[in-house]
Amino acid sequence: MSFISLEFAIFLVIVFLLYWFVFGRSLKWQNLLVMVASYVFYGWWDWHFLLLIAFTSFCSWSSGILIAKCTTDKKRKMVVAANITVNLLILCAFKYYDFFVTEFAQIFHFNSEKMLLRVILPVGISFYTFQALSYSIDVYRKKIEPTKDIVAFFAYVSFFPQLVAGPIERATNLLPQFERPRTFDSDQAIDGCRQILWGLFKKMVVADNCAVYVNQVFGNYHSHTGITLLLAAILFTFQIYGDFSGYSDVSIGTAKLFGIRLMRNFNVPYFSRDIAEFWRRWHISLTTWFRDYLYIPLGGSRVSKAKIIRNTFVIFLVSGLWHGANWTFLAWGAYHAFLFLPLILCGKNRRYRDVVAENSFLPSLREFGQMLLTFMLVVIGWILFRSDSIGQAWEYICGILNPGSLKESYLYAKRLSVRPTTLMVVIMIAVEWLQRKKEHGLDLSGVKSQPLRVAIYYAIIAVILVMFGGQQTFIYFQF
Repeated sequence: MSFISLEFAIFLVIVFLLYWFVFGRSLKWQNLLVMVASYVFYGWWDWHFLLLIAFTSFCSWSSGILIAKCTTDKKRKMVVAANITVNLLILCAFKYYDFFVTEFAQIFHFNSEKMLLRVILPVGISFYTFQALSYSIDVYRKKIEPTKDIVAFFAYVSFFPQLVAGPIERATNLLPQFERPRTFDSDQAIDGCRQILWGLFKKMVVADNCAVYVNQVFGNYHSHTGITLLLAAILFTFQIYGDFSGYSDVSIGTAKLFGIRLMRNFNVPYFSRDIAEFWRRWHISLTTWFRDYLYIPLGGSRVSKAKIIRNTFVIFLVSGLWHGANWTFLAWGAYHAFLFLPLILCGKNRRYRDVVAENSFLPSLREFGQMLLTFMLVVIGWILFRSDSIGQAWEYICGILNPGSLKESYLYAKRLSVRPTTLMVVIMIAVEWLQRKKEHGLDLSGVKSQPLRVAIYYAIIAVILVMFGGQQTFIYFQF
């Protein structure tokens, strides 16, 4: 079930009314409703995979109970290691098995046809697997007490607003919210609706319209000029941001309707002044997951620079592999790791933790130059991410270096009506620049005029209805 569908709108209204007006006085019944609704939401795509998410949830829940009963550290390690192994084996079987078998077959020249599983990748398996794993690891680390409430735990793993594309929540934040009574907060719910509206604008207007041009160019990149290729790469940069951060906004806003607070997943990443700041602001839930459960256990930044570099490459290569079974994702991860090298060697990888132009309306020339350079480096990385193969990515980048005819590029862009799309991108950038200190683009708490706020909301609704770019699948559903 997609957020952008009539089915989801009806589903959301029904669940909301039952949650607050039928089961509002019973925490257990609220949690049971969330669990059942989440399984209906997930099963809407393919009910066959419901058993898989249930098995993942049960393994992690029972591991927490067993860890608490263990009397020695050795036994506790064995239990958490067993749970991690089982869940990662399931993830690898569905996501990576066919890829690695095919690659080995090419290297060692054998027929792999009979060895392939050819199974459909379950939607969101990487997201809910990591969410389940964080619980057992945190129980092992004694950061959270194991829960005996299996319904609350299943609701935590399967919570439908963020089930298939994040944010990847931690048990320390989300699970306690299912274990304590919740009361309806009208201000929180209204703010949730604003955030949903902003997320729909980014997805339906910006991302889906950018996708039309991007798909045309990437699908036939050999026949286009360098200027056209560059424009498509830039538009893909905004497509993937509008798509994924739009989903996150809808997810976080929807959770607010049920009195649940999810972590922020994007914090205006394209206003970053270096690549380290970009990764502190992009897909925050995944970045911090790898930091806490992989980077720090490897030694983090409290080791020699050589080991810091090693740790950085490990988390970026794993991050690339997490995104998919393709060499392009590994290359994308390695590319960002290399971009980190100068910052690590100079000890400047943690220098930007404030908001850009914090005390002024516009950035300084230095800040603007830093943001532009970082943005273009990210664009190159997204070419790798979007390409089907490393060879295609290389040809695409080489094609950009051959500018070609400006007139031809302009006529092609005009034929695909890129100007309205570009205007929507500019509006999104402008709004997020003005709101860069706020939680989301439509947090208009600083606007005192209620008629003006209402006018802005209706204007965005009108733009969504007029500029809807045709329903495109969320990019991160494949991960």
